[in-house]
This record gives sequence, structure tokens and C-alpha cells, in this order.
Amino acid sequence: MTDLLFLKDAYLKEAPAKVIGHTPEGGILLDETLFYATSGGQPGDSGELRWDGKTLKIATAVKVPEGGIALVPSEPEELPPVGAQLMQVLDWPRRHRHMRVHTALHLLSVVIPLPVTGGSIGTEKGRLDFDMPEAPEDKEALTEALNALISQDFAISQTWITDEELEANPGLVKTMSVAPPKGAGRVRLVRIGSGTEQVDLQPCGGTHVASTGEIGRVRIGKIEKKGRQNRRVYLHLEG
Repeated sequence: MTDLLFLKDAYLKEAPAKVIGHTPEGGILLDETLFYATSGGQPGDSGELRWDGKTLKIATAVKVPEGGIALVPSEPEELPPVGAQLMQVLDWPRRHRHMRVHTALHLLSVVIPLPVTGGSIGTEKGRLDFDMPEAPEDKEALTEALNALISQDFAISQTWITDEELEANPGLVKTMSVAPPKGAGRVRLVRIGSGTEQVDLQPCGGTHVASTGEIGRVRIGKIEKKGRQNRRVYLHLEG
């Protein structure tokens, strides 16, 4: 089991770790990792590992059985040996843009309060698919509503509940296509705002900015029809 440092502090850019294994495919397993693994529509992190004067570029990170995360090298080069102490370094600009887009998509699900059927996150844009028979009439109004929420600079926080508590509160789950990250006995909830100013609360295992103001201005892009009931809504970072 790999200790997931990104859940404790999404702003850690580098951290020491120990190599605890290799996968048959050539991935690297660490005792604790900064690298988010591809899941929930969010891409795996990239960066590099440094040890004994050597550097290995990491293209992405993927989940492996029993709760581990494997770091996937960009090229088939020498791997740090099992037991090696190393420094892991994130491609921070890329990760931070993922964090901005991810948090903005949570707010998109607030301004479009419909069931979410899918989604994906990139460095420039993201999208959510909604159970939405008819497209919104006014994209500009959606954009302004979204930016109004962002500009209020709501704090982002997290809390944990048990699997049983989540099952007792199914209304917390907005996403129909991706199951909440259950199975470990507890589920992480990401909260936007607090108290009477709480605007969103939902299960999520991804990385987020510390406050909505950090997202910056966004705009709603294309809205595409995807099947009889689905509409795909694109969101773009403006800077």
C-alpha cells in the first residue's frame, strides 16, 4: 500500500521516498507518492525521480492492485533499484492546472444542477457530461454564473465519512458514471465554502486548489449532444 501524499497536501511539489518494488510492465512503486494516478477523469501526474546523480522522467502514474500507484517512465531507461532512497519531483505547472480545472468542474455541477454522466480534465480545459435532454439556452449566463462563484473565493476543504455514511446519503453522489472512491472503509468529501456559504459537497479523490479564486476566470465552450439524453459541456481556463 502506497501512502498518498497528494491527499494530505495537494501543494507538495517534491518529497523523498523509498522504492518498494517494480511492476512487470516496468513501473516504479514507492512507499509514499506525490503522483496522482489516472482516475475519475483526472490524468496521472508527470515529473521525475532523482537518485544517486541520476534522473528518470515520469510520464504518468497508474493504479495497481491493493491500493498501490505505479509511476510509468517516459522512456525504457534504468530504474531506481528496490530499496533506493530518492526524491520525487512533480511537473507542478501541469498538476496545478489540473487542480484548477477539477475545482472549476465541481462548480460547473453547481450552476448546472443535473446528474453528471461523465467527465475529463486537461491542462487547458475540462468537460462534464450531463443527463440533460435540452441544451442550455444561454452559455454566456452560465459563464457569468460560474465566474461569480469563482470570484467569491470560497475555501476548499475536505472531510472523511464512512462507506456506510455515504450509502445513507446517496444525494452526495452527483456522478452516475464513476463510482465514488469506496472500499477503504472511508470516503473523502470535497467541500466548497462552509456553513451557510457552502456551495458544494461531493465525494472526490482528486486534487483541488485551496480556494476558488485560484481558478481564475473561465468560460463555457462547446455544448455537444451525446446521445438522446446527454449533453457534453466544455469549460476552458482563460489564463
